[in-house]
Amino acid sequence: MSHETFIRFGSFAAILLVMAAWESLAPRRTRSVSRATRWPGNLGVVAIDVLLLRLLFPLTAVGVALLAVSRGWGFFNAVEIPRGVAIVLTVVLLDLAIYMQHVMFHAIPALWRVHRMHHADLDIDVTTGVRFHPIEMVLSMAIKLTVVAALGPPAIAVVLFEVLLNATSMFNHSNAMIPLGIDRMLRWFVVTPDMHRVHHSVAVGETNSNFGFNLAWWDRILGTYQAQPAAGHPGMMIGIAQFRDPSELQLDRMLLQPLRGVVGEYPLSREVN
Repeated sequence: MSHETFIRFGSFAAILLVMAAWESLAPRRTRSVSRATRWPGNLGVVAIDVLLLRLLFPLTAVGVALLAVSRGWGFFNAVEIPRGVAIVLTVVLLDLAIYMQHVMFHAIPALWRVHRMHHADLDIDVTTGVRFHPIEMVLSMAIKLTVVAALGPPAIAVVLFEVLLNATSMFNHSNAMIPLGIDRMLRWFVVTPDMHRVHHSVAVGETNSNFGFNLAWWDRILGTYQAQPAAGHPGMMIGIAQFRDPSELQLDRMLLQPLRGVVGEYPLSREVN
């Protein structure tokens, strides 16, 4: 796994470039805010996230997987399972963990304050898929490392999952046009841009749907699936009710959003009540 960094960075850059080209050549929606206004903040927060995670976590998820194997930690090191099966199960179970984590960040008001920066983007494209507050990234990494330690998976499975997660997040947040017939078929297996875009609607009920990032099954199985936005994709409003001024797309204001304003009606606990 000595080439993990190169594999992850290379795949990240390649997917970013491919999706940016795709959504430029065949956009699903007309941009409401220019890339020049949005991208500096979105990509700036990525740089901060990478530096902070490197500083706070001496071991990556792959490092924890290797440590778990060497120490005999976790489910896959206690139960005899064929390697191929363990790899597939690892990807599926880590994806379920990310789905549950995503629901949790929508359910708990304090966590929603952190997560809402991701939703406060005034448009949605490939860079929205990497726009996460540094606090959310730290919490997410801590959860991921805990799950990896509990599973004790093959390290190659963790690399595969990390690459898939980055790729699918950029893919399903993109503004790329996919023919509707192909989209209907694909979303039985993977989360498509049209499926996930519903999650970025300003409408509370639509925001609290379609939590999946990679596999499309969890939303259908667990009752959080919504096929289409009420206003249709060209007409839906992206973002949240707060932070609608374009100045909120500046990096300094993005970073302070968890501390500003009220929680609002978006958390699942508020919606239920």
